[in-house]
Amino acid sequence: MRVKKHSGELVDFNPASLRHSLSRSGASSDEVDKVFNSIQPSLYDGISTRELYQVAFDELKLVRNTYAARYSLKKALRDLGPEGFYFEKWIARIFQEDGYKAITSQTIQGHAVTHEIDVIAAKGNELLAIECKFRNDIDAKISVTTPMYFMSRVRDISNKPFTFFNKTLHVTQGWLVTNAYLTSDSKTFGEHYKMNLLAWDYPKDKSIKVIVDNNGEYPITCLTTLNSDDKARLLKAQCILVKDILRDPKFLLSIQTDATKQKKILQEAEELIASPLEHTEL
Repeated sequence: MRVKKHSGELVDFNPASLRHSLSRSGASSDEVDKVFNSIQPSLYDGISTRELYQVAFDELKLVRNTYAARYSLKKALRDLGPEGFYFEKWIARIFQEDGYKAITSQTIQGHAVTHEIDVIAAKGNELLAIECKFRNDIDAKISVTTPMYFMSRVRDISNKPFTFFNKTLHVTQGWLVTNAYLTSDSKTFGEHYKMNLLAWDYPKDKSIKVIVDNNGEYPITCLTTLNSDDKARLLKAQCILVKDILRDPKFLLSIQTDATKQKKILQEAEELIASPLEHTEL
């Protein structure tokens, strides 16, 4: 049996890969077997990756909402689009959770030209300039030209004082962050020049999916108890992380819902955050 990728390419179906992705949801071995077996009648030669994902998502949701929520992380990140504005907000929140002060969409003057910096983050004597590359395409890859270009930007703003958060500092690091994949050349270039690259599956032990699963930094778009309108309203209200509605349930006033649904939303959020995933890479 073959599976059709987003690009239209047909590849052999890999049962082991599907089982691994199901296990990443936090489901037990028995639950993974149950879901995997439930999916079998829906499979056919040429099934699209999108349809395969939806079938697996629906089956996981029948077992437990939080399994489906974790399984949907990659799509949830794409749901922070379509422009990537909320992806930048989400990245800023991740750094804030790590003790940084962070703001988005800043214009600074380099030695030669001005630069639009997606996220500025500071902690102690550190000042980070973070470039976010958001992609809607499920199979998108960031080519080597992007880290090349970003390295030149970092050089242009290095050794200059900037004042943020009432403190004057020099840029100590540049970060290139994407919800997509990196080409092998991008990784090789970044490793050679010791760049800070963060992608969906890179670096292996500190990738976006590992950080989110280990630290519970799930975007609000993960929650299965929210519809698309709910998610849009919460994002507009600056409720970016699932943790945000647990810290301040008043965010739920921005969506049209009754007490019963609010209880279900908070219950899913609590369960998702309270049980960080023991993450294992392939």
